[in-house]
Amino acid sequence: MTNKPSSMTDKVQTVLGPIEPSEMGVTITHEHLFIDMKGYSYQPEEATKRALWNKPYTMDMVGSYQKNAWFTKDIMELYSEEAATEEIRDFMLAGGGTVVDTTNWDLGRDPLALARVSRATGLNIIMGCSHYVPLLRPADMDDRTEDSIYERIVADVTVGVGDTGIKSGVIGEVGNVHPLDDNQTKVLRASARAHLETGAPISIHPGGVDESPMAILEVLAEAGVDLTKVIMGHLDFAVRDTGALKAIAETGCVLEYDTIGAEDSGMDYMGIELRVPTDAERLTAIDFLVEQGYEDRIVLAQDVCFKRMQARTGGHGFAHILESIVPRLLKRDYSRDQIDGFLVRNPARALAYS
Repeated sequence: MTNKPSSMTDKVQTVLGPIEPSEMGVTITHEHLFIDMKGYSYQPEEATKRALWNKPYTMDMVGSYQKNAWFTKDIMELYSEEAATEEIRDFMLAGGGTVVDTTNWDLGRDPLALARVSRATGLNIIMGCSHYVPLLRPADMDDRTEDSIYERIVADVTVGVGDTGIKSGVIGEVGNVHPLDDNQTKVLRASARAHLETGAPISIHPGGVDESPMAILEVLAEAGVDLTKVIMGHLDFAVRDTGALKAIAETGCVLEYDTIGAEDSGMDYMGIELRVPTDAERLTAIDFLVEQGYEDRIVLAQDVCFKRMQARTGGHGFAHILESIVPRLLKRDYSRDQIDGFLVRNPARALAYS
């Protein structure tokens, strides 16, 4: 039996308070206004590349980004409230209404800054919670219990963060790699229990292989989660096989294509090649899901999380979907009603409390 507050059922929790799903408007479901990703950075062996370690990221570095992204800490630090407000305002001016900031405990989450940006722009902002991938989690994760993680999530969702009174509206992004280890499973189970207690939806960062999403969904299903309230993120990065994609869709989870605009080629991380699709490939995958009858569960986002993704430093920014992808969908004979499904109706249904 759950103990979620009945007043939140079928509502959406923003950093400024609960709203009706009908108030959300056009919604991007996986972004980062503020984030600290420098845990991914590492110093190279070469002295000339080490010179980039503390160098501010500037426009003249855009061309070498693919080779040097992981050596420049500044690329991975979105700390500026002025920049965040300016960048997300582009989304508002393009017709946006709501943004989900999935920055969690391990990534520099900033509730008060999110509230200020929401007031400054008029956008609804939904804040995340829970833990990220093992590399960026606290050193004492082995000692943290499932109960303690569950209790912290519930407090974030029902009481608010610290003494701010600002509540998380989504449990996530819950970060995973493949295969799952004991700590990842512990966090997934704690997140599942918190969902059952509060009704808050869950947002997942899977590992970058076809098998990862199903392994995660199995843990959540075993914990009693209704998978229609699980947003499975990064499908454009994680899943290439259409058979695996169809199996994921058949579970009933929300299907999130959330790295739209990221089209780097030749990127690798510590010698591991990263599978970075193009927007054309993303649209082809969406075509497949629509043809299979799953268009009522597709949601979209850009996962802006590095400085080079911001419009002010040569990236596509937060308005890319509205300004560039919507016109491409129309040229592919999608109707306005179908596009409203991806950007309005499906997010509203996914983010409403159960």
